[in-house]
Amino acid sequence: MTIDDVRFELKKVYNRWGIVLKQAKAVEIHPEGDAEIRKGYVTIEYTDSLRKGQRENVDYDYLVNATGPKLNFEATEGLGPDKNSFSVCTYSHAAHAWEHLQDNIRKMQAGHKQRILIGTGHAMATCQGAAFEYILNVAWEISKRGLNDLAQITWLSNEYELGDFGMAGAFINRGGYYTPTKVFTESIMAEYGINWIRRAGVHKVEPGKAHYETLAGEELTQEFDFAMLIPSFSGVGMTAFDKSGVEITEKIFAPNKFMKVDANYTPKPFEDWEAEDWPSIYQNPLFKNIYAPGIAFAPPHPISKPMTSPSGRQIFPTAPRTGMPAGVMGKIVALNISEKIQGATEHRHTASMSRMGAACVVSAGFGSLDGLGASMTLFPVVPDWKTYPEWGRDMNYSLGEAGLAGHWLKFILHYVFFHKAKGYPFWWLIPE
Repeated sequence: MTIDDVRFELKKVYNRWGIVLKQAKAVEIHPEGDAEIRKGYVTIEYTDSLRKGQRENVDYDYLVNATGPKLNFEATEGLGPDKNSFSVCTYSHAAHAWEHLQDNIRKMQAGHKQRILIGTGHAMATCQGAAFEYILNVAWEISKRGLNDLAQITWLSNEYELGDFGMAGAFINRGGYYTPTKVFTESIMAEYGINWIRRAGVHKVEPGKAHYETLAGEELTQEFDFAMLIPSFSGVGMTAFDKSGVEITEKIFAPNKFMKVDANYTPKPFEDWEAEDWPSIYQNPLFKNIYAPGIAFAPPHPISKPMTSPSGRQIFPTAPRTGMPAGVMGKIVALNISEKIQGATEHRHTASMSRMGAACVVSAGFGSLDGLGASMTLFPVVPDWKTYPEWGRDMNYSLGEAGLAGHWLKFILHYVFFHKAKGYPFWWLIPE
């Protein structure tokens, strides 16, 4: 697909819906307003060529922080598409990576072996699923050109076991048998001829070299000719001020710059965390008219067990909050705000990740008759060992299969998602 197959103009959609679009960057939140502006307001900064650097204050009655993450490339020395590795975290990044990958394919076609490295570029990166999807598609493209013998494809991840995906792994009901995602993932990797390195915390990337530490404390280097490594995520870095102009950023945001919501952030051992500690309405505890759904909210703790190397480096995936869960969170925030405007005093709609299922379809090769997609559902996303003491999840709703049907499902979902995002007729019938 081209860039224009995966993007559309927001202005056309928002104009049709009567939504005012200010295409700018939010830099400050003033939840109490100030002496001149009684309402809360957000300071935005324009980045287009005509108004670059200009700021404006935008009033609000309710504020939804749905910024998603900052791609924190600088957290790993030498990481990023403007340095020594590629990314697929935006459509421009993905197009840039594909353009350069074709150079490697041409070298293979000329008989030169190429080393392809894909995975996580930070010891605590999340979004392993995106990298997993990418490595399968890269392997597929190489295989269909008959270049397998000239490609060394390696998966490099901070996961303790393959298939962790930042969700502590899972067991899935596959053909009547309960299969761990470790086996599910390893079998697909093996089928595609992919090598893997796990329990690895990348801390430096040089041209053609990724330096990483293992959980066992080894300092190792993986050489490559092409590398796509997912960065760590952080909040976007907005600051907050009270009505007297005193900075209150640390009261509203966690140290990772994600916004605090109605979660239990009380420090305690990982084993003592409970499903009830996860937020359900995504409301800031200090300012009740501010919400943060999706990856913009600060999780109370990791889902995967924290692991530390002998040197003290934490090497484990942080909690994912993208995709279907983010859509569900956004919907319940919208519903609750709508009812608040109409006079409701309580939040009737909730969506805790410990009470929410998720479905994921991983593309593993594009082809009408020979494509492949791996489909998986989990319930709930955050394991609940009290309710489901044997498996942590409801095995009636934790399923997984791989095949051509998954490819077609992924293909159809692409167009269905865009139909919904553009607000076309009956968009509301399409679930998150």
